[in-house]
Amino acid sequence: MKKQPSKTTAWQITKRVFFVIFLLHTAWFAFFLFQQFSNGDFPIENLKKKVLIVCAVLLVLILAYYFWLRHIAFLHKAGVVIREVFFIAYISSLLYLLLGLVFNPPVTITQLANSGRGYSLKRDCVSFDNMGTNIKLAVIASEDQLFPDHDGFDLKAIKKAIKYNARHTKKQRGGSTLSQQTAKNVFLWQGGGFIRKGLEVYFTFNIEKVWGKKIILERYLNVAEMGPGIYGVQAAARAYFNKDAKNLTRIEAAQIAACLPNPKKLSVKPLSGYVAGRANAIAAQMNNVAGDPDVQAIIK
Repeated sequence: MKKQPSKTTAWQITKRVFFVIFLLHTAWFAFFLFQQFSNGDFPIENLKKKVLIVCAVLLVLILAYYFWLRHIAFLHKAGVVIREVFFIAYISSLLYLLLGLVFNPPVTITQLANSGRGYSLKRDCVSFDNMGTNIKLAVIASEDQLFPDHDGFDLKAIKKAIKYNARHTKKQRGGSTLSQQTAKNVFLWQGGGFIRKGLEVYFTFNIEKVWGKKIILERYLNVAEMGPGIYGVQAAARAYFNKDAKNLTRIEAAQIAACLPNPKKLSVKPLSGYVAGRANAIAAQMNNVAGDPDVQAIIK
């Protein structure tokens, strides 16, 4: 009896469509990555070499699986599972990215992880217009003054951080932009590691191309930890000053921004000498960047 051809399911069609999207997406990302990190004096540790090695290893594994390994029964089953997991993860991440154009994340991995460690979960999302300009200005002034100008990565800041960290092994300094911090907070988890850093670059590229600066800043201000178990500027404004975020004064906004580098140890209540001093420095920087038309175009 002649075997009937199997019907193409909706899921199979979906996978084929998204496989094409994935190839185009990957090519676009690779072009951006090599173009962005093409500066010869930029001391990232052989970034291109690492990317090429990862791509080469994946290509070898795919070819080995297609021509040889898939004929081994248990490897074939494992390959099917991995393929299904990949498509589910990729499609879900794209849908999550697109939903981020309209909605703030309902919860993040960081928030869940901290809650599991016994920290509270104080969070209250607020619209961009209801944040007020002071906290937006404070965060840009303290965390990423080139935020309006870069495309996700501040190479000079990363270069300085790498040189600093090479000299100070116990006290590390980061060079992440607001875009990178948003990508980490919304899509990923805290901590380092090559895989997490690589995914951070990938998601930073995505949100810069899809969301744009205002949405990136809005998402960051709604999910960033601004005190032990306090997430988002509205929750921070309520916890520290018993007011809405839009009513924060410049110095109050600067005090909240001063907690961002280490929110579990730095807090506005009680106000430490370090946070007070750093807040004053941030307030001075706010005055310096407030007149930048590119900054004004974002925060208003």
